[in-house]
Amino acid sequence: MADGVLKAEKDFSKDADKLIPEAEQIAKKSQGDLNAAADILCELQVETFGSMTRREKTEFILEQVALCIERGDWTQATILSRKINKRYFNRKPKKSPEEIAKLKKEAEEREKTRGPDEPPMEVDDDVTDLKLRYYEQQIILSNHDYKYLEVCKHYREVLDTESVENNPEQLRAVSIVCLDLVGSKLMITGSCPDYLLHHPVPFFTIHELMRWPAIGQQFGPHLCNTDVFSPKPSQSADDQPFKRWQDLRKRVIEHNVRVVAKYYTRIQMGRLTQLLDLTEEETEKYISELVTSKTIYAKIDRPARLINFAKPRDADDVLNEWSSDMKSLLGLLERIDHLITKEEMMARILPTREKGKAR
Repeated sequence: MADGVLKAEKDFSKDADKLIPEAEQIAKKSQGDLNAAADILCELQVETFGSMTRREKTEFILEQVALCIERGDWTQATILSRKINKRYFNRKPKKSPEEIAKLKKEAEEREKTRGPDEPPMEVDDDVTDLKLRYYEQQIILSNHDYKYLEVCKHYREVLDTESVENNPEQLRAVSIVCLDLVGSKLMITGSCPDYLLHHPVPFFTIHELMRWPAIGQQFGPHLCNTDVFSPKPSQSADDQPFKRWQDLRKRVIEHNVRVVAKYYTRIQMGRLTQLLDLTEEETEKYISELVTSKTIYAKIDRPARLINFAKPRDADDVLNEWSSDMKSLLGLLERIDHLITKEEMMARILPTREKGKAR
């Protein structure tokens, strides 16, 4: 029975390349055939076949994910894509022609003694095509779920590929990074790279207000020059560029609210609406959302038209702060006493030295 399983596994590895074009041909006929092709391919647990090379397994899983995306099965596509280990796409040092020839010779010798359950030795370790294809699918999946930070990470992985490092399209990757800077998962520190000069990303890293009219006027033409953002809604049902533009505006407003909460303990509603360039209804909406997500603390006093950002402290916090201040004060007093004693000793020594020199 074991021999039969190994034989079937080996036969499948030989016919895997034939199954993929056949399924694609079925998928092109009609929507019903697309579902049939996806069902045929997705039910195969190709990662369990030991006689296939790692590249063949990765190619087959990518075909499964592509079919799931094409028929709109986003959940299945996400599950299948997790079978691929990202470390497989990491950069590897370039090999000289002598090393490649040596590996080919070793592969030929190993092929003579290779068992039916062992995969053939891979000589060519260039997986750039698989890496680009994999992250292209991941970008589609993340865009569907509006996970902008994940989209940015996938673009950064694409930019880390040697074949696209000098591609001017790298600006496209950074256009989305500012949309999820609210999260603490992404921190941009240090000097601003050259490719961020036309993006509002650096403004999110400093505690200063970002007036949305000025931001839209300064960076809008450059950002909307791509298909990532669009300041106007379109007629399509899935208007993602316009939604991203609205999400960018929302992130700017939330950043401004956090800046105001950092520098103000209380502020009038009218003054806050001027700082945020919003109406009172929109101001209350964004403050409520940030309070609900526990990003800031705020209380709105509608009759007095006041917003209080000062968080009340309990007795333990006040006592701990007082104890810390007293400890710091005693430390300063001790240092002052030491300096005074040092000056007195130096004053006593100096007259004695002057008398000695006079004699």
